[in-house]
Amino acid sequence: MPDYEPVIGLEVHAQLRTRSKMFCSCPADYQAAPPNTRVCPVCLGLPGTLPVINREAIRSIVMTGLALHCEIAQETKFDRKNYAYPDLMKGYQISQYDLPICHDGYLEIEVNGERRRIGIERVHMEEDVAKLFHRVDPATGEGYSLVDVNRSGVPLMEMVGRPDLRSAEEARAYLVAYRSILQYLGVATGSMEEGSFRCDANVSLRLRGESALGTKVEVKNMNSFRAVYRAIEFEIERQSEMLDKGERISMETRGWVEEKGITVSLRSKEEANDYRYFPEPDLPPLHVEPAWVAELEELLPELPEARRARFMAAEDANGYGLSEYDASGLTDSPALADYFEEAVGAVREGHGGDEAPKRVANWMLSELASHLNAANAGIDDSPVRPSDLAGLLALLESGTLGTTQAKAALEAMYESGKPAAQVVEELGLAQVTDSGEIAGAVAQAIAENPSAVADFLGGKETAAKFLVGQVMKATRGKANPGIVAGLVAEQLGALKQ
Repeated sequence: MPDYEPVIGLEVHAQLRTRSKMFCSCPADYQAAPPNTRVCPVCLGLPGTLPVINREAIRSIVMTGLALHCEIAQETKFDRKNYAYPDLMKGYQISQYDLPICHDGYLEIEVNGERRRIGIERVHMEEDVAKLFHRVDPATGEGYSLVDVNRSGVPLMEMVGRPDLRSAEEARAYLVAYRSILQYLGVATGSMEEGSFRCDANVSLRLRGESALGTKVEVKNMNSFRAVYRAIEFEIERQSEMLDKGERISMETRGWVEEKGITVSLRSKEEANDYRYFPEPDLPPLHVEPAWVAELEELLPELPEARRARFMAAEDANGYGLSEYDASGLTDSPALADYFEEAVGAVREGHGGDEAPKRVANWMLSELASHLNAANAGIDDSPVRPSDLAGLLALLESGTLGTTQAKAALEAMYESGKPAAQVVEELGLAQVTDSGEIAGAVAQAIAENPSAVADFLGGKETAAKFLVGQVMKATRGKANPGIVAGLVAEQLGALKQ
């Protein structure tokens, strides 16, 4: 069969975290408000109203462009994008066409050990639209739609990537990397589930080795990274089967149906001339001063790639000597990275030793992550504070807790929000380190397991490990394993004499 190469480009919309909307003073926190309460004549599209540009939104998009290595236009403008849809209050959307604020950038991703640079065509500014709610009348069975205008006019930043992606996995990595940058900059929440971070994928196939692009299909309605991955995988397979049969791919917009795991045709794909773009007459051209851009560049925070490299650097005042896997996991979001650094600092203050970064990373990425995932929560929602995790690791390091008891303590800490020392005392989790008390349990295990003792005396050294396990079971895992192993060896050795 022919060997097809996928060609994928993503268009990503991100709502910006500004106090007010893009062109009016209405609050932008539309999700927390009752329907149609964050509205004014401007975002309702009433005749005679005039828009005013939100300076903070422009600041956010310029910082994003700088983080994506884009050129920042000194002269830019807004345009009217004309199309008819019930969620478009004015009958057109204020967007940008031929003079975007940011252009010609790139984003680097790594998949399966291969690092690739993905081009970014443009990042431009526009306004979001209203939100439709489709309902069915239970009495008549007839469908109807409601319009909530609260979202209309919220600052929306669109990033248009070049068709440089070659797999669904690369597309997912690209989205994750972009969202991480937005979160580090603090300009967007990047939540696909809440709809503040939305992605459309353009997918086409061509014979491997060819340079000409195939007919692209746009895929919409994907509300999670997993959905993006599955939708692209499905579309690649669908188009491959069509080409194998000699069928023609239509240039169209398709929607992802999560429940069925398929894409369905929505409409034919629009071209730019279908929108009849023309300069927005109610807004003047925008001049972006190079000096202001230089000031914003100085304000850029440490971005994910730089922070990941620092976490992997040799352990010193700033580095932690982590593996690439650990560093990547911990720098996925600024909140996660901040938590890690605060926890490591707390461990070091308590004289936790040189292995503090690795121990904190292990517990954050395994045990703590397990509790957060089960609760569908983020690190910001963790009832276990960085200092609490450091306290738990101190008890583990000192031998007060064994690994099993430490895991039980963390579970109780997560459920109660109490510090480690209090939980350990309340639940009686502290390890038994009294040699006299443990010696009695060892003697009992030897007496109750004569066959294991016989195996050991016959030269089977692993029998001693069985007896250690029996002692740990009898003490409910609370006996110090090192002391148990020593006493088992001592008492078995006495039997050999």
